Amino acid sequence: MQIEDLQTDEAVLGELGARLAQRRIELGLSQAVLSEQAGVAKRTLERIEAGATSQTATLVRILRGLKMLERLDVMLPEPSPRPMELLKLKGKPRKRAPRKKQRYSNKPWEWGHDS
Repeated sequence: MQIEDLQTDEAVLGELGARLAQRRIELGLSQAVLSEQAGVAKRTLERIEAGATSQTATLVRILRGLKMLERLDVMLPEPSPRPMELLKLKGKPRKRAPRKKQRYSNKPWEWGHDS
């Protein structure tokens, strides 16, 4: 199953768990061995493979044990500034998100004042 935006969080977690379990099996690792290598409890690994929520640190440990940690770079590549943005910022990296321009006034709408 492909992970898509319209899926529920539970469905996405279930798919991630199934993919992690499949990778573990492909590597010939038991849940006990992987949990020991990753430094997490076997029950925690079982829950993640079943689609339960977990801490991010736990997922990182499991990905490291499955030799898949580098794949996070594909999912979340290191941001690089666009050339025009560098010119605007005079070579300094952006530290905050830009403010959104207000499209509407804060005044309440009144009858007869269409514009």
